[in-house]
Amino acid sequence: MSDESHNYLNAQKGLWSWLSTTDHKRIGILYAIACAGFFLLGGILATFVRTELGSPGETILGQDEYNQVFTLHGVVMVFLVIIPAIPGILGNFVLPIQIGAKDVAFPRLNLASWYLFMAGAIMAVCGWLFVGKVDTGWTFYTPYSSGASNAVLWLTSAVFVAGFASIFTGLNFIVTVHKMRAPGMTWNRLPLFTWAIYATAIVQVLATPVIGITMVLLFLEKLMHIGIFDPALGGDPVLFQHFFWFYSHPAVYIMILPAMGIISDLMGTFSRQHVSGYTFIALSSVAIAFLGFLVWGHHMFVSGQSALSSIIFSMLTFLIGIPTGIKVFNWVATMYKGSVWLRTPMIYALMFLFLFTIGGLTGIMVGVLAVDVHLHDTYFVVAHFHYVMMGGALIGLIGGMHYWWPKMTGRMYNETAGIIAAILVFIGFNMTFFTQFFLGSKGMPRRYHDYTEFLETFPEFAMLNMMSTIGSYILGVGLVMILVYALYSLFRGPKSTANPWGACTLEWTHTGPIPDAHNFHDTPLVTRGPYDFHLADDVFGPKKHTDP
Repeated sequence: MSDESHNYLNAQKGLWSWLSTTDHKRIGILYAIACAGFFLLGGILATFVRTELGSPGETILGQDEYNQVFTLHGVVMVFLVIIPAIPGILGNFVLPIQIGAKDVAFPRLNLASWYLFMAGAIMAVCGWLFVGKVDTGWTFYTPYSSGASNAVLWLTSAVFVAGFASIFTGLNFIVTVHKMRAPGMTWNRLPLFTWAIYATAIVQVLATPVIGITMVLLFLEKLMHIGIFDPALGGDPVLFQHFFWFYSHPAVYIMILPAMGIISDLMGTFSRQHVSGYTFIALSSVAIAFLGFLVWGHHMFVSGQSALSSIIFSMLTFLIGIPTGIKVFNWVATMYKGSVWLRTPMIYALMFLFLFTIGGLTGIMVGVLAVDVHLHDTYFVVAHFHYVMMGGALIGLIGGMHYWWPKMTGRMYNETAGIIAAILVFIGFNMTFFTQFFLGSKGMPRRYHDYTEFLETFPEFAMLNMMSTIGSYILGVGLVMILVYALYSLFRGPKSTANPWGACTLEWTHTGPIPDAHNFHDTPLVTRGPYDFHLADDVFGPKKHTDP
């Protein structure tokens, strides 16, 4: 138990105490501040993109500026927000406490990961601001990136450096889960969020080196004119696609698996019910992590790979829908058997269920060879991508932040404001991206600065793009509203009770914010599973005394 007046936030004072901390909770807060700033930057860039596309013809951005803004938006949102956010923020803050550990296995390596992440981020932004603009798109496809300005070197170097942060974080989580669980915290008693972060960590450690090597090869090709990817030098541009997607499709699960873990915890807590099919949900996270390494070729159906390869990748794409479907059906069953409590975190869980299901089903659609040939490089793919990445990963993050906010800050946010913002986000998101399914199915190509030439054949493009742009403004208002009431709650929000949600996982056993850097003065002895709500007053056994 803890004294509310003394906690990890005020145990040490001064900026240096934060910049030199090895407390996993404070490092999670540092990631939260950084990712929030980059999310704001990426959102502003997205608003520029949608404003330009809101009406035909050139409005606020020229063709070159549009490509540059689009590229930086993709790099910032993918590499600086969606990939690191949930592991860096909630994984760092929650996972060690959920398993009864006093910290992660390698606290100094944990701090080093944040510094590497920040170094990569600064390199990306400074390179774009001061060295030269990059208009290759966030995928850096060769041979265009091989012949683009040297500013590409800054962005590829930034991705390389930030990749080490991801590897360090994943390594820390794997060792922490294996070696630092509290007595009685067996594998079948791990919270499902911990299972998801553990599966994610495996992907981080195994997949991230591939993108690092790819960026090094691209760097060497540009700097030393070695023929690797550039056909003018004897290279093969399709090889770059294989390398890039061998990392980037597992990276999709680095983004989405932690969000699935959050949703599992939210479904259990706000349905007041043991999560249905606990073992299946836990093992499906591992199955998704494994299968994610085998489906990269479905991004390359029109790249010239053999018909047999395309058929195999298409089949594997269908196969990965099985463990994903297991999660969705068990979440629904959890609500069906439980008593649903509609608080803000649960609203985001329901939003995730709706939006991610659309994203997953449309992913199966573009996994069909004949369909993909028609929809490839259209706005249908853009809509599918955002339904998975934002409708899945970022909505899961927002729901998780609302859920653990009282434990992280000791304060409550305004529930009414939270519900209104969630409604705005839901309406704005669907207006923005659902319309793009129609645009893509009618053949509007993605990455186009202007669509005037299509209006004679498809006059509805103007109306659909306008709807999408208006939706993006509504979405932006909802997200800004979340930022405002979150900041307000830090200074004026009412103090939280010990466990405002009545949750049964180990992090909620403290009376307020976690007391200090070591989480537990006495090592807990776990005697029950994480979602035994009928035993809510006796979830954890007596404390096991340890010497200080």
